[in-house]
Amino acid sequence: MHVGVRGVGAAALLALGLSGCAATTTAVAKRNLDVQTKMSESVFLDPVPPDERTVYVEIRNTSDKPELDLATPIRQRIAANGYTLVDNPREATFVLQANVLQAGRSSETATEAAYDGGFGGTLLGGAAGAAVGYGIGTAGGGNDILLGAAGALAGAAIEGISGALVQDVTYSIVTDIQISERAPAGEIVTQTTSADLKQGTSGSRTQTSSRTTSVQTQRTRIVSTANQANLDWPDAAPQLVDGITRSVGGIF
Repeated sequence: MHVGVRGVGAAALLALGLSGCAATTTAVAKRNLDVQTKMSESVFLDPVPPDERTVYVEIRNTSDKPELDLATPIRQRIAANGYTLVDNPREATFVLQANVLQAGRSSETATEAAYDGGFGGTLLGGAAGAAVGYGIGTAGGGNDILLGAAGALAGAAIEGISGALVQDVTYSIVTDIQISERAPAGEIVTQTTSADLKQGTSGSRTQTSSRTTSVQTQRTRIVSTANQANLDWPDAAPQLVDGITRSVGGIF
């Protein structure tokens, strides 16, 4: 009986050491805030005379962070680049439309943490504890199955506590961008739009429309991510907004 207790205790200590090493590794490797902003497609605007550098800006936010403000810094950046902001899209040479699709903890965080953290995952911690418990039980002549199970529980519990204290956290903002540019005088642009509309669970309807217009449209997606150990949204949000603002400002 004493051997069993000592076995479980040794398993717990070893699991604690392993989880502590994993937590320390994550804390050291992710101690600095890493912010990256990427644009899916390049957008090039035709040069225009200074008196035609007018922009209409419309920023929407359909994410679950309605308090997030991208409109103000983007407007300020575009104005700082020498463009005049107008309230009437018909008076603008360029129309910038943006929609924030996602803001907050990334949906891939759990998968990335499990892959990068290795032993940082609860399942791996439990497996390590089970292996330790089995070895001690065999050496001491105790109940191998019971000791292995106890070691697994101890390892999983300690790993869970360690993982809660040190987490590899990623936040992101995903924004779709559409920029419409007024075509030069005398130039006509033809646009064709098609869509597949679902009809119930087995049918669909194809809808196609064409029109002539005086604007050319370009689209892109901007994804900004912030990664750090134990990162909080209030610390990440300003960095993410700044990254998107620089990216959008670089177009104009």
